Amino acid sequence: MTESLEMYLETIGMLRERTDKARVTDIARELGVSKPSVHAALHELERRGLVEHEVYGDVFLSEAGQAAAAGIRRRHELLTAFLRDVVGVSAETAERDACRIEHYLSEETMARIEERMRGD
Repeated sequence: MTESLEMYLETIGMLRERTDKARVTDIARELGVSKPSVHAALHELERRGLVEHEVYGDVFLSEAGQAAAAGIRRRHELLTAFLRDVVGVSAETAERDACRIEHYLSEETMARIEERMRGD
């Protein structure tokens, strides 16, 4: 899955968690993109079975979409904590950098970071 699609999934999950709603306008505002861009991404996510989108209504994560969004969020939170607590960068920098790199690290690297955070 592309970084862009992962960002959409993560944003939909966050919006639904925060406000129990995720609409095209909300997603566009949160990501700083156009509504047509959101529609194109939602179409692809629907094709992959990760979201359901009611016309002029809410966007829902499917079970697979919820699992994918939770995994992305977990990676983000782990990387943020690692950068802040182990590397020693500011909370703001850790948050921003985690958002950028979470989509590119291998499972092996993530597993080693998680081990390091647990103290293994």
